[in-house]
This record gives sequence, C-alpha cells and structure tokens, in this order.
Amino acid sequence: MIDRHGEYGLDGHYPRLGVLAQAALEVAAGAVTVRAARRVRAALDAASGLAGAGLGVMTAGYLYSTRRGKFEVWTELLDELDLRGDEHVLDIGCGRGAVLLLAAERVPGGRAVGADIWRRRDQVGNSRAATEHNALLEGVSCRVELVHADARDLPFDPGTFDVVVSNLTIHNIAGDDGRHRALREAVRVLRPGGQLRIVDFLAGRYIKPLHAAGCRDVSVRRLDWRMRFGSPINATGLVSARKPGS
Repeated sequence: MIDRHGEYGLDGHYPRLGVLAQAALEVAAGAVTVRAARRVRAALDAASGLAGAGLGVMTAGYLYSTRRGKFEVWTELLDELDLRGDEHVLDIGCGRGAVLLLAAERVPGGRAVGADIWRRRDQVGNSRAATEHNALLEGVSCRVELVHADARDLPFDPGTFDVVVSNLTIHNIAGDDGRHRALREAVRVLRPGGQLRIVDFLAGRYIKPLHAAGCRDVSVRRLDWRMRFGSPINATGLVSARKPGS
C-alpha cells in the first residue's frame, strides 16, 4: 500500500487525443443529414460510441498510472537500490516530488535534491511551491533541496551524487543532441560507483549515449502496465547504469 500525503497532480495530457477523436466523430455524425443516409449516420454513431468506450478505458488507466502506478513502481525501483540511508540523491525533472520524496524517505542521514524548470505543460499544477509543500506534508523537507535547473546544464560539481534518478523527463527535451547532453550531465554529477535509474518512453535510445559517457552495466527493461498511462503504445522502460569506480 502506497501511503502519500502530498498532492502530485496529473502527468502530461495523454487523454486529450482520445477526446478530440471522439469529438470529431460526433461532429461528423451531426453533419450527416437525414437525407444523406441513415446507415452512414448509424455507423458514425457506433464509431463514436466505441471511441467513447476506448477513451473511458484509456482515461482509467492513465489516472491509475499517474495517481498510484508510478508510486508503486518507483517504490520497488528505489528498494532495489538497497540504500544505506546516508546517500545524496538527485532527481532530474522532479516535478511535484513524486519520486524525489520517495527517495528522501530512504535517506534519513543523506540529502535528496530535485532539479527542474517546473513547466506546467508537463504536469498539472507543476511548481516549485507545490513541491516544497509536498515535502512538508511527507515530513522530509529537512533533507530536501530544490534547484531550478535545466537537465542539460546541471549546476553541480562532478561526482556530487551517489544516485541519480529521473522519471519521464528526458524524452521532453527536444532532439537527440539535447537528450544526450542531459544524459552526459547525469553521469558527470554521479560519483565513481554511483547508480543511475531513468524511467522514460525513449529508454531504449539511451544505451549507446550512456556507454559513450563511460557508464557500465547499462541495461534496459520494459516496465509493466502500471506505467503505461492507459495507452498500449506507451511502452515505458527503465534504464539502469553504473559509473565506474575510481
């Protein structure tokens, strides 16, 4: 059972395409005159009904992923790291703190830093103030630090963090060059021997850039239905990597 006290909003706006598709079918059905053909009208009505049912299923899955599924999955991923409790963790693109604050709970003797530019189009109600409030509600504000920073240019010294995590952020960066730069930055701020965990829709594309950045044990695995956000095409993956020790 994932017990959260904060308010983490909704991720992205995936159901909008379904709404637009259904609306288009309804408009088309309304435009067909009785004179044109009842069969055409009936077919469009049926298609609109099917689109509505599909939209309902997609919306339910999306709400589950954004309100509960991501917390379940990240709880498991963070537990797999078997943290001692004194690590410094960086969450790139922390948003309202869903993953950041789960990590903060696991490092009572460490530090959890969230870096973001807090764009509202990426998450409903996305703001630094919302993240600060959630940290207070979860009881971890004393060991959480927030920094306004672009993933491609992180304001941290090399080797600052034991663990770097990121949830559905890197794919939002335009172009492969920008995404690869963000990956290099994530590796740069890791200490030797540090661990990297990235959940993203483009996870499979990050293997080569991470190898080029010097990482070892780079692997990708597909995450289950809890991270599909209601759509069969949202194949979310986890990239795991390690920075070689000194």
